[in-house]
Amino acid sequence: MTIQWLRHGETALNAARVVQPADTPLSPRGLAQAAAAARRLAGAGAAALLSSDLPRAHQTAEAVAAATGLPLQFEPLLRERNFGDWRGRAHDSLGFDLTDIPDKPPNGESLAEFLARVAQAWQAVCARRAALGGPLIVVSHGLVIRAVLEHHAHRAHDGAPVLPPRMANTSLSIIEADAPHRLLLADCTRHLDADNGADRTLGSV
Repeated sequence: MTIQWLRHGETALNAARVVQPADTPLSPRGLAQAAAAARRLAGAGAAALLSSDLPRAHQTAEAVAAATGLPLQFEPLLRERNFGDWRGRAHDSLGFDLTDIPDKPPNGESLAEFLARVAQAWQAVCARRAALGGPLIVVSHGLVIRAVLEHHAHRAHDGAPVLPPRMANTSLSIIEADAPHRLLLADCTRHLDADNGADRTLGSV
């Protein structure tokens, strides 16, 4: 059994390299990417669907729910890192790469606080999967999924995929549900390669 992690589709602010407010929705291109990912996951035999409740993840998960027939459940622990007052600013205006900065933004989360929340999210996801008879699909955000793969998936085995510096929009990553939680697939976007108008994008936070 597996846990299948899907990043949300592209937003206009992803494309513009702007730090996203919580209420940012998918762009038309992001909706097309979500539809392509949903078609891929329709045959995955998943038993449940869990998502961040932020709009860009919610909309992506809705496409998956429509394709799979699974009811959609939300978990706020799966939200993207809260960059507080930095949200709405262009990445280039910050003067640093915020994806790894440990500092706490004004009215936001420090890296330590974020990683502690991701650890809680991981435990909640594992508990949810353990109660199922099949795979679990989880729709979340780039930094959340990257942190899960880096800190909670087992990558020291033959054939383990290499982690990318950033997760692409609607990329799929798969982890074995049982310990040691081997990482089987990371940042895969083959569903976009075959889908016109929904090409691979390294979106911003």
